[in-house]
Amino acid sequence: MVAENSFEKPRWLRDLLRFLPLKSQFVLSGNVRDLQLFEAGPGVVTPRPMLQVLAAELRVAGYAHVVSYDPVAGFRVIGLPGEAPSLGADLLKQLGLEAANGTAPAGLELFAETLQRAVGRSGDPIAVVADFASRMVVRTAALSGPEHQAFTRALVLSHQARSRPHGTPPRPFFNTVLWVVDKEGDLPDWLLVDNPRIRHVPIAKPDHRARRPLAASLLRSLEGYREADPHAAGRALDDFVDQTEGLLLVDLTSIVELGRTEGLGFAEIADAVRRYKVGVTEDPWRKIDRAKVRGATDFVRSRVKGQDHAVVHMLDIVKRAVTGVGSPRRGSRPRGVAFLAGPTGVGKTELAKTITSLLFGDEGAYIRFDMSEFSAEHSDQRLIGAPPGYVGYDVGGELTNAIRERPFSVVLFDEIEKAHPRILDKFLQVLDDGVLTSGRGDRVYFSEAFIVFTSNLGIYRLEADGSRVPNVTPEDGFSEVQARVRSEIERHFKVVLNRPEILNRIGDNVLVFDFVRPAVADQIFAGMVEAALSDVESAQGIAVTLDATSRDRLRALCLADLSNGGRGIRNKVETHLLNPLARALFDADATPGRCFEIRGVETGSTTTLHLADVGIPGAVA
Repeated sequence: MVAENSFEKPRWLRDLLRFLPLKSQFVLSGNVRDLQLFEAGPGVVTPRPMLQVLAAELRVAGYAHVVSYDPVAGFRVIGLPGEAPSLGADLLKQLGLEAANGTAPAGLELFAETLQRAVGRSGDPIAVVADFASRMVVRTAALSGPEHQAFTRALVLSHQARSRPHGTPPRPFFNTVLWVVDKEGDLPDWLLVDNPRIRHVPIAKPDHRARRPLAASLLRSLEGYREADPHAAGRALDDFVDQTEGLLLVDLTSIVELGRTEGLGFAEIADAVRRYKVGVTEDPWRKIDRAKVRGATDFVRSRVKGQDHAVVHMLDIVKRAVTGVGSPRRGSRPRGVAFLAGPTGVGKTELAKTITSLLFGDEGAYIRFDMSEFSAEHSDQRLIGAPPGYVGYDVGGELTNAIRERPFSVVLFDEIEKAHPRILDKFLQVLDDGVLTSGRGDRVYFSEAFIVFTSNLGIYRLEADGSRVPNVTPEDGFSEVQARVRSEIERHFKVVLNRPEILNRIGDNVLVFDFVRPAVADQIFAGMVEAALSDVESAQGIAVTLDATSRDRLRALCLADLSNGGRGIRNKVETHLLNPLARALFDADATPGRCFEIRGVETGSTTTLHLADVGIPGAVA
């Protein structure tokens, strides 16, 4: 129980009680399966199932009895504590029902007949609650004969019902019918639309004012809360309320039960919320070797060359993700967000892979989406799943499924500017609330994910005549490249997409990569050649070396055009080294244990390497 001096009935209940004298039937929809807070006594609030709260409030409002019906259990009378069960049995008999153990059988035709008897009943007012009414109809667009007849009778009764004075002083009462449904459209439209005798009452998810009194009561059951100083207890309560934004009261009770089961104290309530949301007990973020991250600069620079500014900034974001510094109180946003912009082939995707390897020990552990595949208007259904009634509804979305399976991950959205603007709207939910609702209606949490966007925005710009011209060139200094790219990115999101809020969520985490300059290109070339020859030796057992003249010739060929960055260098290395080397080794019938030296590079329609067989590796100078 919760001591709460300023308890206020939820809005849906106040709305219902206000209109009881005016409407004969009501439709309750939305959060109907959650717990609801009920004032059991002065200043004492307790959580109860919605149906119990509804029945108790109707009795307080002056109804003599509340009869519930559902398609499985049938009819029963919801009594108050201490009332004799025989009172309910007597009422069911008065309604023409054969009751056994306080319940009468279910059936749509029987329900319709009983409803007519209940609405026309004289004497003390009663209320009939049709629970799980969404399951009374198979398809609202194609009603069966009995379904159509039952709801036609309900429609007629809504208009024929008349209120009668009751109580002291007398007040108008209907024999009220209440339909409890998942959503308003679960009942036939012709019953509800433009029907002045039926009132729709939506039941919203609990806000912080509803969660707070229950959270305070639940925390008392966790170890250490009662003995804690008021400041620590208040901070834990605030965290619990903030971090359960969007959850139900029944979720709060489950979270605390999970905490008790796993031996968590009140100060660890945030960890219990995380475990409940993502469904994983272990937290890989806590297992990350901080010493490894602390000394990761050289490791990352060895794989992403010439982008020191981006490496340092990205590692700062990673360190914030690991330590939790600056994370919002709700704890719902992704662990980290980075927007990597710059020319093609400069290491944007490689940086994402490297960070994944740093955090989780496997660069293949990241989840990658090529956003050029999501340029169509309805391609968002691929990400989150098709809505009910569409093909593929039961499969789910690629993104939501991936995050549900691997909540702790680096998620890479490659070439984000190629996605349809409708897709970008989905990222607002992810960046702001750390949650995305799938096509099936499930909430998928991104609070443990590290989000990386890559983009080529800002490298080119559109002129007034629609032509595409370079916005930056390798001849520009990096500070100028950075300023122009950032300016073009802002213009694209604000003017072209009309979605500045997306960029606002990313903040200053826009990392602009520089062009691959000649000095950096030389390092990339040397690393690629070394890796290629090392792979040949490890895979084939054949040692291959380059003499100085051949290396210089290959360097000139591979670095002649740097417009495509490191990816372009790799393509040239394949053309001028790997392909001709494979041809030369094959023609020489090279066998494991042999050693060759490249002593000439001849270009033409294809590149040819001149190999010298120098025997065993030890024979090479």
